[in-house]
Amino acid sequence: MPTKLVIHPPVEVDRLDKIRAAATDLDVVNAADAAEASGAIADADAFFGKLTPPLLAAARRLRWVQSPTVSLEHYMFPELVAHRCVLTNMRGLFSDVIADHVFGYIICFARNFHVYIRHQIAARWEPIGGESARSTFAAGPGTVSAIDRAHLHLADATLGIVGLGQIGSEIARRGLAFGMKVLAVDPIQTVAPPGVAALWNLDRLPDLFGASDFVVVAAPHTPQTAKMFRRSQFQQMKPSAYFINIGRGATVDLTDLVAALEAREIAGAGLDVFEAEPLPPDHPLWKLPNVILTPHVAGYSPSIAERHLAVLLENVRRFTLGEPLKNVVDKQLWF
Repeated sequence: MPTKLVIHPPVEVDRLDKIRAAATDLDVVNAADAAEASGAIADADAFFGKLTPPLLAAARRLRWVQSPTVSLEHYMFPELVAHRCVLTNMRGLFSDVIADHVFGYIICFARNFHVYIRHQIAARWEPIGGESARSTFAAGPGTVSAIDRAHLHLADATLGIVGLGQIGSEIARRGLAFGMKVLAVDPIQTVAPPGVAALWNLDRLPDLFGASDFVVVAAPHTPQTAKMFRRSQFQQMKPSAYFINIGRGATVDLTDLVAALEAREIAGAGLDVFEAEPLPPDHPLWKLPNVILTPHVAGYSPSIAERHLAVLLENVRRFTLGEPLKNVVDKQLWF
C-alpha cells in the first residue's frame, strides 16, 4: 500500500502540484470537505491541515501530522497529545519579520514617534520634554536638557527578552546591532548566543524586569504561560520601561496591564496580540497615548508564503525518505 498524505482544508492546485512533485511515490488526497477527509484518513500515514478529534479518531495508521501554523493553542487536544504520531509545526518562518516589528515599537518609543505623529496631525511644533521650540536651545553647551532625557539612546538601554527561541534570538541579534545590553530568560535554552549578557531561567524573571528598559515577550501560549504577566510583574519593571508583546495574547492580563499603564508603573506598551481579538472598540487600550497597537500583523511579509511551502515540501520529502522531520513539537509542552 503506498504512503498516503491527506490534506484538509484543501490547498490550491499549484501548491498541490508542488507537494506531489516533492514525493512522486506519495498518494496525496486533497480533501474537499470533512467527509472526504474522514474517509481518506482511515488508511493515511500523514496529514496536513486542521486536525480535529473526529478526524484523528478515524485514523488507523497516522504517523505524522503537519500543522499549518506556528502556534498550537488552538490546535492541541488531549487525544492528539496522547497519540503516537509525530507533530510538526511552522516555527522559524516569522523570526526576522517579527523581530523587525519589535524594533519598530522600540524605535518609536525611544524617539517618541508615537507622540510626534499625533503632534504632526495637530500641526504642533513641540519637542518632547520642552514647553516650546525656544526650549530646544535653552540649555547651555555641554548640559543635558529635559529634551535630551526624553529621547532614549538605544546603546545605553537594556533589552530584556522573555523566550529566547528563534524569534527571541532574532530580537536579541537586532538589539546587539543597536549596541543594547541584552538579557533573556528561557525555560529550555541554557546557552546564551554570542553577545547576550545573561540567559537566566524563569526564576530570574524579576531580575530581568528590574534591569530592562524594554521587556519583549516572545513566549508561546502554553498551559504554563497563560496569564503569566500580571500586575505584580509590571510593578517589577522600571517606571521608565516599555512592555512589548508579540508572543501570544493569552500570556498577558490586559486588565492588569491597563491598570499599570494608567498608574504610570511603566512608561508604555507595544502590543500586537491580545487576550481577545479583535480588540473590542471600547477597550481602554485604544485611548492610551503611551500605547502602540497593531492588529496581529507582526508576522506578515511577502516572503512568508514561500517559506511556508518550503517547510511543508521539505518535510514531505523527509517523511517519504524516512529522514528526521523539521520542527518536531513536544506535544506535552505545545511547542
